[in-house]
Amino acid sequence: MSREKTQGQIFTRRAWLFTAGKMLLFSGLASRMYYLQVTEADKYKVLAENNRINFEILPPIRGNIFDRKGQTLAINKQTYRLIVIPEQTNSVASLEPVLMKLQTLIPLSETVIADILAAQRTTKPFLPLFIKENLSWQEVNRIEVNAPDLPGIAVEVGQLRFYPYAEIASHLIGHVARVSDKTISESKNSQDPLLALPGFRIGKKGIEKKYDLWLRGKAGSRTVEVNAIGRVVQELNRNKEKSGGDLALTIDIDLQKYITKRLAAYKSASVVVMDAYNGDILAMVSLPSYDSNIFNQGISQSQWRDLVNSPYNTLVNKAIAGQYAPGSTFKIVVALAALEQGISPDYTVYCPGHTDISNQRFHCWKQHGRMDMLSALAESCDTWFYQVSLQIGIDKIAAMARKLGLGVAPKIDLGGERYGLIPDKAWKKQTMGKGWYIGETVIASIGQGYVLSTPIQLAVMTARIVNGGKVVYPLLTRLQDVANGVESGPSSELADLNIPRAHLDLVMAGMDAAVNHPKGTANSSAIDNDNYTMAGKTGTSQVRRISLQEREGGIRKKDELAWHLRDHALFVGYAPAQKPRYVCAVVVEHGGSGGKVAAPIARDCLLKTRAVLNQQSNKA
Repeated sequence: MSREKTQGQIFTRRAWLFTAGKMLLFSGLASRMYYLQVTEADKYKVLAENNRINFEILPPIRGNIFDRKGQTLAINKQTYRLIVIPEQTNSVASLEPVLMKLQTLIPLSETVIADILAAQRTTKPFLPLFIKENLSWQEVNRIEVNAPDLPGIAVEVGQLRFYPYAEIASHLIGHVARVSDKTISESKNSQDPLLALPGFRIGKKGIEKKYDLWLRGKAGSRTVEVNAIGRVVQELNRNKEKSGGDLALTIDIDLQKYITKRLAAYKSASVVVMDAYNGDILAMVSLPSYDSNIFNQGISQSQWRDLVNSPYNTLVNKAIAGQYAPGSTFKIVVALAALEQGISPDYTVYCPGHTDISNQRFHCWKQHGRMDMLSALAESCDTWFYQVSLQIGIDKIAAMARKLGLGVAPKIDLGGERYGLIPDKAWKKQTMGKGWYIGETVIASIGQGYVLSTPIQLAVMTARIVNGGKVVYPLLTRLQDVANGVESGPSSELADLNIPRAHLDLVMAGMDAAVNHPKGTANSSAIDNDNYTMAGKTGTSQVRRISLQEREGGIRKKDELAWHLRDHALFVGYAPAQKPRYVCAVVVEHGGSGGKVAAPIARDCLLKTRAVLNQQSNKA
């Protein structure tokens, strides 16, 4: 009995302990449930709500840009960027603490944090805000390890634009930059969802801007389920993005590279090389240049100030926006206008070194003696053109200039193009309210006074003369209708300028003599090759008025003048002279003599053009 009693007591004690244990367990669970459901209710409510379906916009890959031979001019490189979605930071008010935590992991300035917080106030909370890009792999790792403490923060794999020939083709290719509020408000495609993506870039200059929609592509989208800290649990649906279209330019980057190096000795210059028949721009160089990659990687304030304040207008594409008095290159226009008005090429004028008109003396750069049209073109006699201009008048000269492409839009649409200026009587009356003076006609006849042109216009002018008087426009790509993806080249049937072929031949004969006749102003730059010679016209454009005192005492030499007071050096030329195909326009700002400075550059560029394109043909 005693043993049975003892066992019963033990059983009763165990039952009691088991019951007590159950009670304690349930009590603990109840306490924990109370803590979770009541004390921490708000926290876990947010976490539960965050574990939901998100809609994401998928950016497309921007199209590449190539030169005429397929060499890459603009491509994309993979990069890591950091974004934050304010509504996923537990509450919008928690954004600042999250950014402060992030600041302990990666370099993040107070200015950047302030900008993000400011952007938050004007952006819908479900839209991502850009924080930083070009993250290192170490930075990415630190962020991922600390992800639970960084709600709303996400690392994305993105694309960064890269230009292999940045300083060689920056003015031509341009660059991309992040979308600004101003850009969105001014955009014709302001509803494009891509514009709202953090860090998304659009074309801001040059080819990148002109063909932005073609290169940009179309946005895609996907819906995903994300957990409490924003990690993707699963992808539910995807509409694939459409990559941007590639673009092949007419530019030859090897020729572009050569010309850039050839101009390196000059502070400011530009060159355009163009096919006279189809309008292909084979090279378009403007110096000084800049590294367009800095706009993608983040340009500092000091870099921006240096570019903006450069005395040489570094940011200006001088090939399309540099406006210069064309100087004696404009005599080609006056000669054609004279022929059109019935003035014989045999008409002669004696040049004693000046012309007196209405009690005013207009000087020639030397005493030439008896001149006809061809000799006046070859030796660039001002006096002959002074006298002839008075017979035909400024309106006839202006009409011919515009017919050849001066003073009108170049239709290249790179942004920032200038039209130059071809004055006439109506223009002066409208802009100044004054009548036209005959002295202004005299000055305009040698490409000075009000007359202004750009290098691209000078190239077009030369092309229209040597191609038989056809209306050719500069062409940078074969994609004429990029919006609809229609690919086409220039029309084989170019419009005719209705300039008699005999007139064009006469002017071209004068341009040939300017280079290949012993007395020609560019004879020192003649190409010693019977199968490939150059023809052209020199120009020396004054930027200051030479006083009577200086003329009597001796005109100061270039080296005695400050750089900005020196004459511009110009030359327009073509090759081969026997069967013209390629034209070249050169402007060296404050370079001095067109014959001594610009003509040798044009010779070298035209020789290199033949070599590069022949090499391309042989490979093909």
